[in-house]
Amino acid sequence: FLQDTLIVYKEIILVYLEKARSLINAQCKELEPWQIIVLTAFTTLLAVWLHGFLFQQESLSSRMKKQLFKMIRKIPFVSASIQKKLNKALDDMTISLCTLKEGMTYVKSLPLQGMTESELLKKLEEYSSMAQVKWENGKVSGTVYSGEQQLTKLLVKVYGDFAWSNPLHPDIFPGVRKMEAEVVRMACALFNGGPNSCGAVTSGGTESILMACKAYRDLAYERGIKYPEILAPISVHAAFDKAAHYFGMKIVHLPLNKKTMQVDVICKAMRRAISRNTAMLVCSAPQFPHGIIDPIEEVAKLAVKYKIPLHVDACLGGFLIAFMEKAGYSLLPFDFRVKGVTSISADTHKYGYAPKGSSVILYSDKKYRRYQFFVVPNWQGGLYASPTIAGSRPGGIIAACWATMMHIGEAGYVEATKKIIATARFIASELRKIDGIFVFGNPEVSVVALGSNVFDIFRLSNSLTSKGWNLNTLQFPSSIHICVTLLHTKPKVKEQFVEDVRTSVSEIMKNPKAKTTGMGAIYGMAQSIPDRSMVSEISRLFLDCLYTTDLPSTDNKHMNGSAGYH
Repeated sequence: FLQDTLIVYKEIILVYLEKARSLINAQCKELEPWQIIVLTAFTTLLAVWLHGFLFQQESLSSRMKKQLFKMIRKIPFVSASIQKKLNKALDDMTISLCTLKEGMTYVKSLPLQGMTESELLKKLEEYSSMAQVKWENGKVSGTVYSGEQQLTKLLVKVYGDFAWSNPLHPDIFPGVRKMEAEVVRMACALFNGGPNSCGAVTSGGTESILMACKAYRDLAYERGIKYPEILAPISVHAAFDKAAHYFGMKIVHLPLNKKTMQVDVICKAMRRAISRNTAMLVCSAPQFPHGIIDPIEEVAKLAVKYKIPLHVDACLGGFLIAFMEKAGYSLLPFDFRVKGVTSISADTHKYGYAPKGSSVILYSDKKYRRYQFFVVPNWQGGLYASPTIAGSRPGGIIAACWATMMHIGEAGYVEATKKIIATARFIASELRKIDGIFVFGNPEVSVVALGSNVFDIFRLSNSLTSKGWNLNTLQFPSSIHICVTLLHTKPKVKEQFVEDVRTSVSEIMKNPKAKTTGMGAIYGMAQSIPDRSMVSEISRLFLDCLYTTDLPSTDNKHMNGSAGYH
């Protein structure tokens, strides 16, 4: 019976194929051979163009929106108005960022004669005095994670001893090679890596993330994936967008559960987004905006099922979560104990308390790390091979990172973790008692993010700034957060913060609908601009400002303002 059925279906298919053949031949009957060839070539080229147009890193809707705004901006009166606003923004930023104290000037060429040591130290003291924000008092979110004077003195001494060393030359500086290998091995042990776990020291979290993405892109290429994609929560660090931009990948942002602020796995958003082009999955532990740890075990199940690498970004809190269990705080598994987790990034220069410029990228197996390496075998200068983006690297930073880890030790890290987690949870608990604001999700580590359904939360940011606090401002949705460091664990700092928030909210609630002013208004406006290319342009102007050596034309008495940019 089955054989007879197949024969019938075969005959039906053949009938339709014959009809299709006859129809095509009838259409081409009046055409000459050259016309058929040209039409075929044109159709093929059109199909290739359409494929390239539809399937790009950036979505079609996003590109169409950009083109629309680009056309609108070409209208003369619109263009003039926008340019006027951009010039105003540039002037404001220059006044805020690049002005000097009275009597100061910019150095624009080498001095004819070099400065003496005493002259140089005096000049450095002058530069140091320019700072308006005093991070030492514990009122700055994140930024400086230790600041302990004795550790600072030790690191200065260690860096000085290895200031001229370069791990690019392991034969000349074998001690630096050994220290880097030991930093990686200690970090692998912290995150429960097996005997084949491995990694490298990088210049910071961004480079660690870039290295993981580069490795998985090359692995995807080897697997035959032409258009590799990164699947990541929308809350993931912007370094993944940078990696996608640099390495020709596409990043697919996934929505969050609005209650937990975790990536939406329960509603199958990540599972639906997985395709034949997926090169890697990403989770955060915790993510930067709200301090929430993504459901790593659930995502890891998808990674195993579809045989896709999973990267856990623990850049921010890695050197806290690794010690939380021993500090008495339970967490769900997040590291190499979870089957499916293939790489972890963690910043030693944050809660590892090492100097700025050090991080680690770790892999569960050497087979992943080899895709991170870059090798040029045919260079006239000899064989060129480098493990990370940089060729030459500062051996002094690696030595100082190693010295920090050895000096603090497990007991020191556990004690610091106890203080920071206790402080962060005290702040979260007390802030939940204040009417008019809410805490996002269930922050388990060091970041506590605030929002409001009653007033513009940036008004609270402005008020706290006036009281000496420097917090992070966030968008989509509007929010602010404090990233707790050892400086916040000093006596009375956390209590002062809660009291200042309570007082500020109480004042704001007297007129909750009042307009936001100052920097808060600028952040709110930036979110509301539909043409995001304008926001990008203003951001580029900001970056240009950082390198200006032209004195703004303004009275010196107005030159002591400060501005923040995140």
